[in-house]
Amino acid sequence: MRIQLSDHFTYKKLLRFTFPSIGMMVFISIYGVIDGFFVSNFVGKTAFSAINLIMPFFMIFGSFGFMIGTGGSALVARILGLGDKKTANGYFSMMIIFTLLVSLILSIAGYFIIRPLATMLGATGNMIEDCVRYGKVLIFSLPSFMLQNVFQSFLVTAEKPKLGLIYTIVAGVANIVLDGLFIIGFHWGVFGAALATVISQSIGGLLPFIYFIRPNKSLLRLQKTRLELQPLVKACTNGASEMMSNISSSLVSVLYNFQLLRLVGENGVAAYGVLMYVNFIFLAVFIGYSIGSSPIVSYHFGAENHAELHNMKNKSLILMALAGIGLTLLAQILATPLAKLFVGYDHDLFIMTRQAFKLFSISFLATGLNIFASGFFTALNNGAVSAAISFIRTLVFQLLSVLLLPVFLGINGIWLAIVVAEMLTLIVSFFFLATKKKRYHY
Repeated sequence: MRIQLSDHFTYKKLLRFTFPSIGMMVFISIYGVIDGFFVSNFVGKTAFSAINLIMPFFMIFGSFGFMIGTGGSALVARILGLGDKKTANGYFSMMIIFTLLVSLILSIAGYFIIRPLATMLGATGNMIEDCVRYGKVLIFSLPSFMLQNVFQSFLVTAEKPKLGLIYTIVAGVANIVLDGLFIIGFHWGVFGAALATVISQSIGGLLPFIYFIRPNKSLLRLQKTRLELQPLVKACTNGASEMMSNISSSLVSVLYNFQLLRLVGENGVAAYGVLMYVNFIFLAVFIGYSIGSSPIVSYHFGAENHAELHNMKNKSLILMALAGIGLTLLAQILATPLAKLFVGYDHDLFIMTRQAFKLFSISFLATGLNIFASGFFTALNNGAVSAAISFIRTLVFQLLSVLLLPVFLGINGIWLAIVVAEMLTLIVSFFFLATKKKRYHY
């Protein structure tokens, strides 16, 4: 039976509806991890460090897709809740055209700044060449990557989350197979890793575009439209929290790498790279739930169904708290095998990575609640509160923690920085949830 945005959501129905989005994000993270696994084990730790040093740059560019997707889908879902399907489809089409224009501009600009950027980030010798080799190939997939990020949100708004999961699996399998072929079979190194990613992201962006441009049975379809400043500004402003979260995380990653290079050298950057790859999988559960549940909140906000907003808020907080406990325990259990999988070839690096992950993963207790709180306010079209939570969480508290804690705790201070930042942000998240309940009647 098809689940609709207008339904009343029990725990069972909520999990059924959000599961494809969770699966989609987890699978995206897994094939990103496999990409890192191939480079680390078959190209070397210098190449692995290089792609982790330059990757935040691409995540910053890609975050514009998250901004347009989350902010745009919140606006479109709210319009659907008001019953105006024609306007909703016009706005949806506008967001896709705008994404293509922005991505092309960023691709051209990005191509010319990769080498000076790698030097500025601290790369030297062979690491610089690997950064440039990887980055100049990967930049060509930016339009597809941004479209993939936008469609992740809109497929849920269209009541087609399972289709999003299918497209992600197809793209992910292509990436895994091509990684093996290009890196192990053809010995193309970081060039092969980048090319495999370009092809897989092109698949992930093209398939949903073809679906929406053809007649379909979903709530949305691409149509002729024109760019309008007001809805674009509203969508981008509302989705700025997701962009801020990604940009801030990428900037903080740069600082992590600087600190690690200073304290322990190349091994520290490699260990942090492993953390980020594995962290993506665990965070994918929280992000996927937020993507899957946000259109429901936006729809009922537009329909002024306050009882369902209350229901969604309470059930989501409980689910995120339980998921945080479960993932923290799982991370402690998997710390040793995951570290061995990526860097088992180097004993010192393995010991450092295992210790880092055990400390770092304590943050999962609060991360899901913070991600949901930010996404909840985006869904309510309150970009200011959502951005405040994201900005404080991913930049302010992390920045202060990663600068100050190593002074007192050394290398362990870097691994615990995220834990302190998430716990402090949790106080901020519950403050906003408490103070805004009268305004939104949830």
